[in-house]
Amino acid sequence: MGFQGTCLGEQMSRRLTFLLRNALQALGLEVRRTRRKQTRHIYSNFNEQTIIKGYLTSLGMVERGCCVDIAAGDGMSMSNTYSLYQEGWRGLAVELDEQRFQFLAENYADLEKVNLARCKVTPKNVLSLLAANEIPESFDFLNLDMDGYDYYVLKEILTRYRPKLICAEINEKIPPPIKFTVQWDPAYVWPGNNFYGQSISQLADLAMEHDYSLAELHYNNAFLVPSELNPATSLSAEEAYQAGYRDKADRLERFPWNKEIDAALYMQPDKALIFIKNYFRKYKGMFLASI
Repeated sequence: MGFQGTCLGEQMSRRLTFLLRNALQALGLEVRRTRRKQTRHIYSNFNEQTIIKGYLTSLGMVERGCCVDIAAGDGMSMSNTYSLYQEGWRGLAVELDEQRFQFLAENYADLEKVNLARCKVTPKNVLSLLAANEIPESFDFLNLDMDGYDYYVLKEILTRYRPKLICAEINEKIPPPIKFTVQWDPAYVWPGNNFYGQSISQLADLAMEHDYSLAELHYNNAFLVPSELNPATSLSAEEAYQAGYRDKADRLERFPWNKEIDAALYMQPDKALIFIKNYFRKYKGMFLASI
């Protein structure tokens, strides 16, 4: 998910560089940074950027396109879009947190084709936000990782926009066929634990509603492609979850915090639903969960 504490050292270094640059500029000295193209550098958390590039190539999108990153963090750490922006893609990166946005602005200072917005994205404002930044209705790539009511934001986006590829974070702790989502609430703030987002089954239903294929799950990132562009058969939520998370030999190594809820993966659906509802009982009224 978004920002992690392990990135604090890198971010502090970039912050000090940012402050030093401002101090020198205040003295009338101009500092310029020359970037070297790092096409092989992996910025994304689990090398999602390679998967994304593969889909974009197979869909015929080899030229520089347009992408939107909602909850972009600092724009580099665990970023699924930074490598595209480096290659000359245009688009929009959105981040609410003040400190992360400062890092985002610094990291993207030389990326003139990328608009930045510091705001809280909601189902009420997301269409206006995209329109104000001149995002075309059939733009190329959407990355969504809000740690909250992602389902409702994506649902609203798909009423007007049809991205050619979507990478949407799921809450990988919640197995199919459980349909789970944090409810839309303007006061919601991610509590920093396992309570966030949507399950793979919830997302699969939304994809079907808008004629998108569930192409793949990669740990906690699901990839959706418009059905008319997808040459393969859409996966079911169960198929995607089994191959992309449950059967991954290293999943508990990568997600050690999931161990306390891992038992739900092997329960019968009705018992797993009771388990999940009980696990999130302190958030009663803030989420929907059903089979």
